[in-house]
Amino acid sequence: MKNSIGIIGAGNIGKTVAGHFVKAGFPVLISNSQDPESLAETIAFLGQGARAVRPVEAAEADIVILALPWSEVPGLSDLTDWNGRIVIDATNHFITYAPDFQVADLDGLASTEVVQQHLSGARLVKAFNTIFFKILEQDPQVGNGNRVLFVSGDDSEAKAVVSQAISAIGFAPVDLGSLAVGSKFQQAKGALATLNLVKIG
Repeated sequence: MKNSIGIIGAGNIGKTVAGHFVKAGFPVLISNSQDPESLAETIAFLGQGARAVRPVEAAEADIVILALPWSEVPGLSDLTDWNGRIVIDATNHFITYAPDFQVADLDGLASTEVVQQHLSGARLVKAFNTIFFKILEQDPQVGNGNRVLFVSGDDSEAKAVVSQAISAIGFAPVDLGSLAVGSKFQQAKGALATLNLVKIG
Protein backbone atom coordinates (compact mmCIF):
# COMPACT_ATOMS: atom_id res chain seq x y z
CA MET A 1 0.00 0.00 0.00
CA LYS A 2 1.26 3.47 -0.88
CA ASN A 3 2.12 6.00 1.80
CA SER A 4 -0.67 8.34 2.81
CA ILE A 5 -0.06 12.00 1.99
CA GLY A 6 -1.27 14.70 4.37
CA ILE A 7 -1.30 18.24 3.01
CA ILE A 8 -1.62 21.25 5.30
CA GLY A 9 -2.66 24.13 3.08
CA ALA A 10 -5.07 23.97 0.15
CA GLY A 11 -3.90 26.90 -1.93
CA ASN A 12 -2.32 26.68 -5.38
CA ILE A 13 0.62 24.49 -4.35
CA GLY A 14 -1.37 22.28 -1.99
CA LYS A 15 -4.06 21.53 -4.57
CA THR A 16 -1.54 21.03 -7.37
CA VAL A 17 0.60 18.59 -5.40
CA ALA A 18 -2.53 16.78 -4.20
CA GLY A 19 -3.61 16.31 -7.81
CA HIS A 20 -0.37 14.58 -8.76
CA PHE A 21 -0.51 12.22 -5.79
CA VAL A 22 -4.19 11.35 -6.33
CA LYS A 23 -3.49 10.62 -9.98
CA ALA A 24 -0.66 8.27 -8.95
CA GLY A 25 -2.93 6.37 -6.55
CA PHE A 26 -1.78 7.76 -3.22
CA PRO A 27 -4.39 8.34 -0.50
CA VAL A 28 -4.45 12.11 0.07
CA LEU A 29 -5.70 14.01 3.12
CA ILE A 30 -5.92 17.75 2.47
CA SER A 31 -6.69 20.49 4.96
CA ASN A 32 -6.92 24.25 5.30
CA SER A 33 -7.48 26.72 8.12
CA GLN A 34 -11.26 26.35 7.86
CA ASP A 35 -13.65 23.43 8.25
CA PRO A 36 -13.23 20.42 5.91
CA GLU A 37 -16.61 21.30 4.37
CA SER A 38 -15.01 24.40 2.86
CA LEU A 39 -12.93 22.09 0.64
CA ALA A 40 -15.91 20.44 -1.06
CA GLU A 41 -15.09 22.04 -4.41
CA THR A 42 -11.43 21.04 -4.11
CA ILE A 43 -12.34 17.43 -3.32
CA ALA A 44 -14.76 17.33 -6.25
CA PHE A 45 -11.93 18.54 -8.49
CA LEU A 46 -9.36 16.07 -7.11
CA GLY A 47 -11.74 13.12 -7.25
CA GLN A 48 -11.64 9.74 -5.59
CA GLY A 49 -8.61 9.23 -3.41
CA ALA A 50 -8.70 12.66 -1.78
CA ARG A 51 -10.40 13.48 1.49
CA ALA A 52 -10.85 16.80 3.28
CA VAL A 53 -9.75 16.74 6.92
CA ARG A 54 -8.61 19.04 9.69
CA PRO A 55 -4.89 19.92 9.87
CA VAL A 56 -4.39 17.70 12.91
CA GLU A 57 -5.60 14.71 10.86
CA ALA A 58 -3.42 15.63 7.88
CA ALA A 59 -0.46 15.71 10.26
CA GLU A 60 -1.02 12.02 11.04
CA ALA A 61 -0.27 10.89 7.46
CA ASP A 62 2.84 8.92 6.51
CA ILE A 63 4.21 11.95 4.66
CA VAL A 64 3.09 15.45 5.62
CA ILE A 65 3.42 18.36 3.19
CA LEU A 66 3.44 21.95 4.42
CA ALA A 67 1.90 24.17 1.74
CA LEU A 68 0.67 27.07 3.83
CA PRO A 69 1.66 30.75 4.09
CA TRP A 70 4.85 31.55 5.99
CA SER A 71 2.91 33.50 8.61
CA GLU A 72 1.07 30.33 9.63
CA VAL A 73 4.17 28.18 10.22
CA PRO A 74 4.60 29.10 13.93
CA GLY A 75 1.08 27.84 14.61
CA LEU A 76 2.12 24.31 13.65
CA SER A 77 4.25 23.82 16.75
CA ASP A 78 1.45 22.52 18.95
CA LEU A 79 -0.59 20.84 16.21
CA THR A 80 0.80 17.37 16.90
CA ASP A 81 3.85 15.52 18.18
CA TRP A 82 6.16 16.03 15.20
CA ASN A 83 8.91 13.78 16.53
CA GLY A 84 9.92 11.23 13.87
CA ARG A 85 7.40 12.40 11.28
CA ILE A 86 8.49 12.82 7.66
CA VAL A 87 7.55 16.37 6.67
CA ILE A 88 8.03 18.03 3.30
CA ASP A 89 8.49 21.78 3.60
CA ALA A 90 6.99 23.36 0.49
CA THR A 91 6.70 26.82 2.06
CA ASN A 92 8.45 29.99 0.96
CA HIS A 93 9.29 32.73 3.45
CA PHE A 94 7.41 35.53 1.72
CA ILE A 95 6.00 38.27 3.95
CA THR A 96 4.49 40.15 0.98
CA TYR A 97 3.49 39.02 -2.49
CA ALA A 98 3.13 40.75 -5.86
CA PRO A 99 4.52 43.08 -6.90
CA ASP A 100 7.48 43.23 -4.49
CA PHE A 101 7.66 39.68 -3.02
CA GLN A 102 9.54 40.58 0.15
CA VAL A 103 11.00 37.76 2.25
CA ALA A 104 11.50 37.49 6.00
CA ASP A 105 14.92 38.24 7.49
CA LEU A 106 16.04 34.89 8.91
CA ASP A 107 19.41 35.96 10.34
CA GLY A 108 21.33 33.76 7.92
CA LEU A 109 19.34 30.59 8.51
CA ALA A 110 17.70 28.64 5.71
CA SER A 111 13.92 29.00 5.82
CA THR A 112 13.52 25.26 6.43
CA GLU A 113 15.88 25.48 9.39
CA VAL A 114 13.42 27.98 10.86
CA VAL A 115 10.55 25.60 10.12
CA GLN A 116 12.53 22.89 11.92
CA GLN A 117 12.58 25.05 15.05
CA HIS A 118 8.77 24.97 15.10
CA LEU A 119 8.48 21.24 14.32
CA SER A 120 10.63 19.67 17.00
CA GLY A 121 11.92 16.25 16.00
CA ALA A 122 10.37 16.24 12.53
CA ARG A 123 12.38 14.66 9.71
CA LEU A 124 12.22 17.61 7.35
CA VAL A 125 12.80 17.55 3.61
CA LYS A 126 12.62 20.68 1.45
CA ALA A 127 10.77 20.10 -1.86
CA PHE A 128 7.95 21.31 -4.14
CA ASN A 129 8.59 25.00 -3.52
CA THR A 130 10.75 26.08 -6.46
CA ILE A 131 8.40 25.72 -9.44
CA PHE A 132 5.50 28.11 -10.15
CA PHE A 133 2.27 26.18 -9.64
CA LYS A 134 1.16 26.72 -13.25
CA ILE A 135 4.26 24.80 -14.33
CA LEU A 136 4.04 22.29 -11.47
CA GLU A 137 0.49 21.30 -12.45
CA GLN A 138 1.56 20.30 -15.96
CA ASP A 139 2.59 16.81 -17.02
CA PRO A 140 5.94 16.08 -15.33
CA GLN A 141 7.06 14.12 -18.38
CA VAL A 142 8.49 16.41 -21.04
CA GLY A 143 9.63 14.70 -24.22
CA ASN A 144 12.22 12.12 -23.20
CA GLY A 145 12.70 13.60 -19.74
CA ASN A 146 11.00 14.51 -16.49
CA ARG A 147 10.70 17.81 -14.68
CA VAL A 148 13.18 18.19 -11.84
CA LEU A 149 12.13 18.62 -8.22
CA PHE A 150 14.97 19.49 -5.87
CA VAL A 151 15.16 17.89 -2.43
CA SER A 152 17.35 18.64 0.55
CA GLY A 153 17.40 17.41 4.12
CA ASP A 154 19.50 16.13 6.98
CA ASP A 155 17.78 12.73 7.32
CA SER A 156 18.92 10.46 4.49
CA GLU A 157 16.13 7.94 5.05
CA ALA A 158 13.44 10.63 4.97
CA LYS A 159 14.98 12.06 1.80
CA ALA A 160 14.88 8.61 0.21
CA VAL A 161 11.19 8.19 1.08
CA VAL A 162 10.36 11.63 -0.32
CA SER A 163 12.46 11.05 -3.44
CA GLN A 164 10.65 7.76 -4.09
CA ALA A 165 7.30 9.53 -3.77
CA ILE A 166 8.45 12.26 -6.16
CA SER A 167 9.57 9.64 -8.69
CA ALA A 168 6.23 7.83 -8.30
CA ILE A 169 4.32 10.92 -9.47
CA GLY A 170 6.56 11.34 -12.50
CA PHE A 171 9.11 13.95 -11.45
CA ALA A 172 12.90 13.57 -11.23
CA PRO A 173 14.24 14.19 -7.70
CA VAL A 174 17.65 15.87 -7.47
CA ASP A 175 19.34 15.79 -4.05
CA LEU A 176 21.03 19.04 -3.02
CA GLY A 177 22.36 17.82 0.32
CA SER A 178 21.68 19.27 3.76
CA LEU A 179 19.06 21.80 4.82
CA ALA A 180 21.72 24.35 5.78
CA VAL A 181 23.28 24.22 2.32
CA GLY A 182 20.83 22.75 -0.19
CA SER A 183 17.60 24.34 0.93
CA LYS A 184 19.10 27.82 0.66
CA PHE A 185 19.36 27.26 -3.09
CA GLN A 186 15.70 26.19 -3.16
CA GLN A 187 14.09 28.80 -0.96
CA ALA A 188 12.53 32.04 -2.18
CA LYS A 189 15.16 34.26 -3.86
CA GLY A 190 17.59 31.31 -3.88
CA ALA A 191 19.68 30.43 -6.93
CA LEU A 192 17.33 27.61 -8.01
CA ALA A 193 14.02 29.30 -7.19
CA THR A 194 11.60 29.37 -10.17
CA LEU A 195 13.88 27.27 -12.40
CA ASN A 196 12.00 24.75 -14.55
CA LEU A 197 14.51 22.04 -15.46
CA VAL A 198 14.09 18.70 -17.20
CA LYS A 199 16.25 15.65 -16.52
CA ILE A 200 16.78 13.60 -19.67
CA GLY A 201 16.93 9.81 -19.45
